[in-house]
Formats: sequence, structure tokens, C-alpha cells
Amino acid sequence: MRPTHLLKRFRPIRLTIRARLTLVYGGLFLAAGVLLIGVTYALVSNQLPGRPNQLGSAEKCSSQPPDPQESPDLDAGTALPCNEQRHASLLLTETRQSTLNTLLTQGGIALGVVGVAATALGWVIAGRMLRPLQRITETARRIADAPAADRSLHERIALTGPEDEIRQLAGTFNIMLERLDRSFDGQRRFIANASHELRTPLTLNRTLLEVAVAPDTASAEVRQLGNTLLAINDRHGRLIDGLLVLARSEREVVEHSFIDLADIVEHVVAQTPHDTITVIAEPEEAETTGNLVLLERLVQNLVENAVRYNLPTDGWVRVTSGTTPDGTVVLQVSNTGPVVPRYEVRRLFEPFYRVSENRLATTPGAGLGLSIVRAVANAHDGDVHVEPRDGGGLLVTVTLPGCADTAWPETTATTTVHRARTRPHETTR
Repeated sequence: MRPTHLLKRFRPIRLTIRARLTLVYGGLFLAAGVLLIGVTYALVSNQLPGRPNQLGSAEKCSSQPPDPQESPDLDAGTALPCNEQRHASLLLTETRQSTLNTLLTQGGIALGVVGVAATALGWVIAGRMLRPLQRITETARRIADAPAADRSLHERIALTGPEDEIRQLAGTFNIMLERLDRSFDGQRRFIANASHELRTPLTLNRTLLEVAVAPDTASAEVRQLGNTLLAINDRHGRLIDGLLVLARSEREVVEHSFIDLADIVEHVVAQTPHDTITVIAEPEEAETTGNLVLLERLVQNLVENAVRYNLPTDGWVRVTSGTTPDGTVVLQVSNTGPVVPRYEVRRLFEPFYRVSENRLATTPGAGLGLSIVRAVANAHDGDVHVEPRDGGGLLVTVTLPGCADTAWPETTATTTVHRARTRPHETTR
């Protein structure tokens, strides 16, 4: 057996703070109870008659039997016969020992019962004392588990009670959340404002370049240079549009509408140019709720990436949509293409990241495709999973919450829900 397995097997149990506080309460109570019983035992033992130094000596023994008409008085110093004095001493000793034993036995039982009750009470009290910390933990967990990084930063911990250390901790946590919320909101506003401001000069540049290369008098060199600059201008325009979509999709979707992803798949496949690439669409009913523009951009980015990063010839792209038995909407886009290392998959969602050097500047993409896909999926409480295919290419799976249990409006039920798709839609160019 490996040492690591031994360490895992004999790993000590970590107790919670509540359990440790309960053990401390119970241990202190039991220690105090044992000390109290010990002190009581010493005091009672000191006061009970029958100690060896309190018994009468043999000098007071009388060989004559006592007069039956006289009442013996030990305190008066009346001498008893030796056999009766021995019997009285033995009786006092037994009575003393029985009383002390009863004190220890009954006191131990009472201490055990009260100790169990005190430990249970300590468990309840510790839970009530740690309840504010649990609220802080629950709030932090909700923020950490939110699909978007800044989805729940507006939440605050509203604790009532005295201004103690726990309330100070909650106040510090609220200040941190407020600063993070302002930071994320400022970042979104900066991206949106910068993108809007950059659109104006790009539009002007495009107009000037089109005017410059339009006349027939322009030389071939000028037209080639103009076309190159137009391509660069278009690339910058797509980059700005991607930043705008990314900034908008990272926000929470407030207005939801009923959407069938099958309609979006058919529309995107029909509108996406794919030249020599075979695109196979297999749309099945996949009803969900969300923003139509953002979900269409999600599907469009996946299909365009699958077409763009594919084989030069004999490549294919497969787009499917459907619903799982538990009601989850699933969209899958797979393609042929270059082999993607598995350790590079996680970084595909980073903005402007490209796997290989040949995808750095020659491709028309802006490097924001999968970043926007993940942002849109997270904004709709969904998820994205990418798996590299053995022969090359990727399998991208998007899961979104379905709306099977949601009542559909009458205006959309006949046009969106009741569909039957049995044959895949295949197009080639």
C-alpha cells in the first residue's frame, strides 16, 4: 500500500467549530462537576462520625454489664462494655463508608445525566451563537456559486444585534462586496463606453477607404492596400462588437422569452457561409427561456468557429439540439479540424487566446467566440463543456435549463412548441 493511501486512510477527523465548542462546554462542565463532588466528599467525610480518631479507646471499656435501668450516654463518658463498644464502632464505620459510597455513586450518576444534558444544551447554544457565521458563509457560497462572476455581488449581510466581533466581520464583508461590485460595474461600463467610442473612427475609416479604392483611376497597389486596410478595419470592428456582446452577456438576463433552440440552429446554419465544409443540422425541439439575441449569438459563434477552424477539404460540422429526460436543453456542435491538446481546452474560454500560432493573425476571428459563448450560457444559468475529439476538432456541449414545466403563452404555443422534426437538415456549398 502506498504511503499516500495510508495517510488518506488514517487521516484524523476534523471537527467543526460547533462540535469543538460543544466538547469544550461539556468537558468544562464535567471537570467542574468532578471537582465539586471531590470537595463535597472531603467535607462530608470530615463531618461524619466514625473516623478512627473519633472512636472511644479501650480504657473506657467496662467488664460489668450496664444497668438496664440506666441510659448510657457516650457524651457523658459512660463506659460501655467492650463488646458493645466494638459493635458501636463497627456500626459507625459501616454507616460512614456507606454514606460516602452513596455520595460518590449517586453523585457520579447525577453528574453523568446532567453532563449529557449540559452537552446537548451546549450544542444548541453553540449553534445559536454560530448562526451569524452561517449566514455569512451562505452568502459567500451563493456569490461563489453564481454562474457569472459578478452576478450576486449586490447581496449584503444584514445582521442585527450588538456590535460584537461577528457583526464587525459582517460589516467588513459587506464593504468588500460593495467594492467588488463597483469594480466589476466600472469594468463593464468602461468596456461598453470604449467600444462605442471606437466604433465612430472605425466607421469613418471604412468610409474613407471605400471611397479611395472605389474609383477606376486607383492603381492596383492602392486598391490592394485599401482592401488590406478594409480587412483590418473589419477585424477591429468585429473585435469591438465582441467586446460589446461580452460586456452585455456577462450581466444577468432580466427579461426572458420562450425560445426553441431548434429554430435558432436552422436559421444560423442557413445563414453561415461554409464553402467546402459540410454542415449537418439535426435540430430537435429544445424549449428554454432567455434572451433571443444572446442565444442566437451563442449558436452563431459556435457554428462559425467550427467552420473556421476546420480541415481545408472534406471537413464537416454537426449541430444538434434536444432535450434530456430531466428537461435540460442540450446544444452540441462538433467538427473536424486540427488536434487540440487536452491541457489547452480550459484556456479556450480566455479572451483573445488561440491554441496555435497559425490562428494568431491570419484568421478573421477576434478571439472572443468561446468567451462570449460561456458568458451567454452563464447568464442563462447554463454551462459549457468542451471535449477534444480523438481525430481532431472539438465537441462543444451547451446545457441550459428547460421550461417543460412552464406554461406557454397561447400566442407562441402554436408557432414554437408544436413541431415535428424527423429529418436532419444538411447543406453544402
